[in-house]
Amino acid sequence: MLLAAEHIEKNYGMKQLIQDASLYLDNQDKVGIIGINGTGKSTLLRILARAEEPDSGTVQVFPNVQVSYMPQNPDMRADATVLEQVFYGLPTEYRAVAEYEARAMLNRLGITEHDKPIGQLSGGQRKRVALATALIHPADLLILDEPTNHLDMEMAAWLEGYLSRFSGGIVLITHDRYFLDRVVNRIVELENGVLYSYDANYARYLELKAERLDMQAASERKRQSILRREYEWISRGARARGTKSRDRIERYEALRDQEGPATAENVQISALSGRLGRKTIELSHVTKCYGAQTVIDDFSYTLARTDRIGIVGINGAGKSTLLNLIAGRIQPDSGTVEQGQTVRIGMFSQEGRELDPEQRALDFIRDISNRIETPEGTFSASQMLERFLFSGDLQHQKIGKLSGGERRRLYLLSVLMEAPNVLLLDEPTNDLDVETLMILEDYLSGFPGIVIAVSHDRYFLDKLATSIFEVCKGGEIRSYTGNFSDYLQKRIPTEPQAKPRTPKSEKAEKPTSKPQKLRFSFNEQREFEHIDEELEQLDRALQDCEQQIAAAGNDYVKLQELLAKKEQLLQQQDAKTERWIYLNELAEKIAAQSAQ
Repeated sequence: MLLAAEHIEKNYGMKQLIQDASLYLDNQDKVGIIGINGTGKSTLLRILARAEEPDSGTVQVFPNVQVSYMPQNPDMRADATVLEQVFYGLPTEYRAVAEYEARAMLNRLGITEHDKPIGQLSGGQRKRVALATALIHPADLLILDEPTNHLDMEMAAWLEGYLSRFSGGIVLITHDRYFLDRVVNRIVELENGVLYSYDANYARYLELKAERLDMQAASERKRQSILRREYEWISRGARARGTKSRDRIERYEALRDQEGPATAENVQISALSGRLGRKTIELSHVTKCYGAQTVIDDFSYTLARTDRIGIVGINGAGKSTLLNLIAGRIQPDSGTVEQGQTVRIGMFSQEGRELDPEQRALDFIRDISNRIETPEGTFSASQMLERFLFSGDLQHQKIGKLSGGERRRLYLLSVLMEAPNVLLLDEPTNDLDVETLMILEDYLSGFPGIVIAVSHDRYFLDKLATSIFEVCKGGEIRSYTGNFSDYLQKRIPTEPQAKPRTPKSEKAEKPTSKPQKLRFSFNEQREFEHIDEELEQLDRALQDCEQQIAAAGNDYVKLQELLAKKEQLLQQQDAKTERWIYLNELAEKIAAQSAQ
């Protein structure tokens, strides 16, 4: 066992976040924590990492268990370089051993300037440095809060593979449902302060939760039926004259006072939109550059009234720029963007609109509209907030005191309250809980206007998109019909299947009567002596390639060649790093064997 948390209680003011919760983690446990925003998931992780004390209960990390924790908002030193931050708090000799692995990991996460000060990085880059910091630290247990935020799809796929191969325990919060499906083997749901544990990945969890709710509903129906029968008996004038009558009355009172199953609150969203005329939005030969870099190059497209478009691409390719061009927030350097007279755009951006931390949530929504017409009737601002899980207390809470997820939910409501007929969503799934995402997806499927979403959430794009736009380096935009899975099949060839095991390899795995003495082969010895130098050369080649990409300007052909070269170098570095780890582990085993 790695960790035991027993009878944890945690309150914030009058709100009980965690109630008598216990959680036990064994080696090889890979646990995904889910629950509606504001229920206390990040608080639970901080308590498990012993970064915060519970009001009552205990957290025990077992002897010799190393824990590596990545919080939701990592505290970083602005003046430290990227590599200094990654190895902060670790012995100097460990950096010498693990530096190549750290550099390769940072490159995979899109951080190629390893000597750049942390203070000059964007928020997303800082989060990726924090992720590399958590992964490079020696650990038996990883505790990760939203590790998939700010990762593009290639990075998320790499992280999936890394965590799937990780030999220790993992506890993480993520709203990426494909990630939950492929990495975790246990789902723990925090609901109304109570932990519910399911030995399953995400797909199986959905089935098991439905079964649990059905059983709870059946038990409640039975209890209500017994209560009606017993109430009729008492109403006929039965009194506690005998022992049996007294016992029966006591049983009735116990049933009556028993609490029924707590009903989980869900966000309720009605489709709000204005009429969309024949003319929508037309982009004609649009080009946009930032300095010498072309991010959108000669792009033309006319939006259809039923379009459901997912925009994908690596970080920094220009996805948000394309969305802002469509919204009219920025102007193209050449070409035109024309909007029809009936177009009403609702923009849900990564940054969000400026929210006054001193303003109450209710006043913020009232400033947009005090009443809203929906297909279900007219609702006041307060009633709409209730449908978005803002109770009376939360409605009068200052925005600055809301959790990050609650602020995102409030911002989403503000966009929908304006009844747009064109929805532009920039990373809508970041910081939204799984329950809210499912209901947002249902809302979008019935939305009678245009929906365009920039997202790295593969599950979301599979449910939403009917076409995919891929924004490539150099400004090219490629269009694919279908959802995200269709796009992958068309863009990426099917990976070759693993070769079947040969009789020779099976024979080699059979135990021998006498253990064979470990040693380097002649080629392995030479490889071990030169591999550090080879990794240094690859690192320098990657840095040179990055500089050439930055200097390539509008030379699209050269950019494509350089990007292909960079990918090839990254693959070589990954393979060489894996080999470096194998050879160093073998050298340690040989040394240990010689010492015996």
